[in-house]
Amino acid sequence: MSAAAQSPSAAFDVVCMTASLGGVSAYREILSSLPESFPAALVLVQHRPVRERDTLARVLEYRSALPVRLLRDDDRLVPGVVHVVPAGHRAAFTPDGAVTLHPVEGHCAGDPTFASAAAVFGPRLLAAVLTGSMADGALGVRHVRGAGGRALAQDSTTSEAPGMPNAAMATGCIDFVLPLPVLAHALVSLVMVPGAASMLRVSLPPWAIAIPPAFAT
Repeated sequence: MSAAAQSPSAAFDVVCMTASLGGVSAYREILSSLPESFPAALVLVQHRPVRERDTLARVLEYRSALPVRLLRDDDRLVPGVVHVVPAGHRAAFTPDGAVTLHPVEGHCAGDPTFASAAAVFGPRLLAAVLTGSMADGALGVRHVRGAGGRALAQDSTTSEAPGMPNAAMATGCIDFVLPLPVLAHALVSLVMVPGAASMLRVSLPPWAIAIPPAFAT
């Protein structure tokens, strides 16, 4: 079963997150809080150098009750699995959950990954921008909210580098700004608690409604 198929037990089929400085620790804390029964597919973008051997999935799996896999070309998103985007790449998605990987320069993998997921999964997508410098994720959350999805951001007090979440907040497209431990539990509630996603909804301000152009694939 691909993540593109709607699950009656989940409000969201896909959870996409992006992070940079401090992101590995943030991801480890979030994954340690997710139950084995978490039904959505997770996609993680982490800014890091490209090396011959990408060990991030192995690092994260020690704290995760969910299986953690490094994405490969033509993989499919699987519910209840953590999918790690390889260093130096962005992920693009098809409606049946297939994934293609594309090289990126610099730290800009979160924006196009969010935009592609938003175009495919629409209101079934939940995104989160975590600790990091610069602004990756800010453009992506505009796509997410414009497609009917939801977006969270880590607060500055628990972010090792607040640049990324602050840039996302400045778009007006973030539903909730939360400390890291609360953000982890919010993912569980929004995805798994019936009715939570519809009750905890924040309207977009008028100036944030415009959806930016899609990224080229």
